[in-house]
Amino acid sequence: MSDKPKQLVKTIGGIEYTFQWPGVRKVLQMSDLSKNRFGNLMSEPYYEQIMEHVIVNPRTNWEYWDEHLDHMEEVMGEAIRFLNRPGSPA
Repeated sequence: MSDKPKQLVKTIGGIEYTFQWPGVRKVLQMSDLSKNRFGNLMSEPYYEQIMEHVIVNPRTNWEYWDEHLDHMEEVMGEAIRFLNRPGSPA
């Protein structure tokens, strides 16, 4: 197996985003940490995990999305699709 991390580069809203696969364990932890007591995934903590562990370039935070709100959902959607199929071409 290659030591090189699995990555996907996508241009969204004129900005090139790099998504990096954090590993199976981290993906499961991200999901578990983002669920409410009923087991429903909550967007805010999940997006926080994605910003920290998946979107590696440009580095993003909530202030970043205040300036790029017009494509936040598209970027997060792409990151979630990437987490669900890291080895597949997008």
